[in-house]
Amino acid sequence: MLKLTPVERSALRAEAHALKPIVIIGEAGLTPAVLKEIDLGLDSHGLIKVRVFGDDREARVGMYETICGNLGAAPVQHIGKLLVIYRPKKEVIKERSATTGKGMREVTIVKASASGTKRPSVTKVMIKGNERVTEGGSIKRAKPRQKSAKKSALGSK
Repeated sequence: MLKLTPVERSALRAEAHALKPIVIIGEAGLTPAVLKEIDLGLDSHGLIKVRVFGDDREARVGMYETICGNLGAAPVQHIGKLLVIYRPKKEVIKERSATTGKGMREVTIVKASASGTKRPSVTKVMIKGNERVTEGGSIKRAKPRQKSAKKSALGSK
């Protein structure tokens, strides 16, 4: 179980004030599926609220301690039926696969007005990696690269 200083706990309580509960524990209690959901919530958010339905305060305190003990989290706050739990997010490094191309990008298209006296129209558009903007300002898909029969025959040796 993580230990927090009073200053850290106070800052986390302030941050958790605006959060809504992402896990709700019902009549079945603290099942392995609920623990898994809480674990996933802590991985993605770091600071979560859990709502417990049930009137038994001792059972809620027991669940709170079980959650924090099993998942290596820190108890932040327990008010009524709401439990606030914190665990630092794990740093996940996402590697870009070599097979994917360019992603989406924003392009500004400026088109001159039909009569040369008015302002040109300016629009910002998101285009995919396989698209291009023509001189006229329209978006076209890139054509597949042409393959030479001779080069492909030479490369297959």
